[in-house]
Amino acid sequence: MPRRLRIALIAGALGGFLASAGVFAQAVAEVGIKDYRYDPPTLRVKAGTTVRWTNHEKRTSHSILFLGPRGFESERIFPGESWQRTFDTSGRHEYSCGPHPEMKGVVEVE
Repeated sequence: MPRRLRIALIAGALGGFLASAGVFAQAVAEVGIKDYRYDPPTLRVKAGTTVRWTNHEKRTSHSILFLGPRGFESERIFPGESWQRTFDTSGRHEYSCGPHPEMKGVVEVE
């Protein structure tokens, strides 16, 4: 078998394996921020999904503040900007907005 054909076959097989393992394609779920609300307020995703929060406000910045003992806060997201996090493990991840604690949301990871 010619060397080029062997390389093409190996590359194709490896590419198919990596794609099926989720190495190339990663799901992205969107959460909008508008009118001092997260939309949707509750999001259900599979493990390995990236969630992207986008600020659609005109003048207000927000953050994503995860609650609990392992919580942390994102940097401020200004109008037109976004921030994202990948959720690798299952569980319920509650969050609010650092400067606006009345804003609440949940990411439920299966």
